[in-house]
Amino acid sequence: MKKLVIIPTYNEKENIEKIISSVFALDQEFHILVVDDSSPDKTADIVKELQKIHPHTLHLSIRHIKDGLGKAYIHGFKWALQNNYDYIFEMDADFSHNPNDLPKLFEACLNADMAVGSRYSKGVNVVNWPMGRVLLSYFASKYVRFILGLSIHDTTAGFVCFSRKVLDEIGLDNVKLKGYGFQIEMKFRTFKKGFKIVEVPIIFTNRELGESKMNGGIIHEAVFGVLNLKWKSIINKL
Repeated sequence: MKKLVIIPTYNEKENIEKIISSVFALDQEFHILVVDDSSPDKTADIVKELQKIHPHTLHLSIRHIKDGLGKAYIHGFKWALQNNYDYIFEMDADFSHNPNDLPKLFEACLNADMAVGSRYSKGVNVVNWPMGRVLLSYFASKYVRFILGLSIHDTTAGFVCFSRKVLDEIGLDNVKLKGYGFQIEMKFRTFKKGFKIVEVPIIFTNRELGESKMNGGIIHEAVFGVLNLKWKSIINKL
């Protein structure tokens, strides 16, 4: 079974070589696709050098527009489907998601359709986040669960494993949210299609290097995007 880890990047030169090396050091074989949004810091050039060492397992796709995390992942998902991967993973470049948890997500997804690396399924497992950020994330997931009826605890999680059939069937061209709302929309569309979603407890660690991409526009989109998703599901336009 072919497994692909999609890592979207924008100015991640401090992290990219380490995160790639960590994935390739695992006992299981995972391929990597870096989707870089033309990073000014030349993240892509570092990946190109590493491709000389890993020519068959490290892939790079450079986008020439920066239009949100969700669009970068959709680009990566389509690439994965075209290249016949069976299990596709979302993972950040900054080590907030521990690469050592990839095998756990994969094993869980073998008995489900989507496996979510969850910060909140067993308490609150977040390291080095300011309390305000923790509370914002935690109650955002509560809000999403209430509005959309999702049973999972971490609705905004970005460490996820998809089986191929989920990405084949949920309608990637219909996914509209771009920022963290994208993570919610992917889970909701998966849920509405009747696929099985499981949560895998992880410890989320705030980035040490590079800059966070969180901003007010992302939060605004997530809050109102959830209401729009609910409305679309009511009128069967999802």
